[in-house]
Amino acid sequence: MSEAREKLLSTARHAALAAGEAIMAVYAEDFDVRQKLDKTPVTEADLAAERVIVGILKDAFPDIPIVSEELVDAEGLPPAALRFWVVDPLDGTREFVAKNGEFAVCVGLVEDGRPVLGVLHGPAVGLTYAAYGTGTATRQRGDGSIEPISARLPRSDGLVVVHSRTHETSRRVGEFLESYPVLERRKCGSALKFGLLAAGEVDLYPRFGTTMEWDTAAGQAILEAAGGRVVTLAGDPLTYGKPGLKNDGFVAWGRPQKIGERGPRAAEGPALPK
Repeated sequence: MSEAREKLLSTARHAALAAGEAIMAVYAEDFDVRQKLDKTPVTEADLAAERVIVGILKDAFPDIPIVSEELVDAEGLPPAALRFWVVDPLDGTREFVAKNGEFAVCVGLVEDGRPVLGVLHGPAVGLTYAAYGTGTATRQRGDGSIEPISARLPRSDGLVVVHSRTHETSRRVGEFLESYPVLERRKCGSALKFGLLAAGEVDLYPRFGTTMEWDTAAGQAILEAAGGRVVTLAGDPLTYGKPGLKNDGFVAWGRPQKIGERGPRAAEGPALPK
């Protein structure tokens, strides 16, 4: 990895870890929860983490614009750019409020419409995933060593599927999964689901309904670096810098069973027997 890439990735990692410390300081105490205009919750942890991340990224790379969830909520969307940071300072605020630990800091870098760098940090569970380019995906447990990870081939006896707790009984998820042999379904909050895919612990993460680009950019960069893929519900690449920064659903897969044998649409995933 070039020196320039090393600096970008190390800065993003530093920002995510520092934000995690700010989040856990709030997590340890009583805190207030308020509703934003879109009816989603926000806490002082969201705001404190964003201040930390934005400060670190601006100091290191003042010429790269930053698109961050709470900044956009307060100030609106920034001008379009070919290269920009996309940040969710606390992905999974509902998990944070519920104190189940399944929340994450997401720091991604987008270039020409594609997420190329990502750091996912789960401060409560002690996991940090990171990548900047093909074959660079890593996982760190707490203060342990940084280890390479890769998405896995699907198991012959069926897929292990991960989805959010709120989608456990989703009709659309159930209908989608009817096309595949499902061995197990797991629940996990926040973008940490991308980390499970990238580390080869699960095979599939379907998401229906709207998400925002800051929810997915870091995780997609890591998963794709680990050999997986993320596509729209129509099977097209999930791209960034879209009007409104909205994603209208996606499917995230681990490693394809056979490269070049994915069926007519990428969203169909691995060709497994039912």
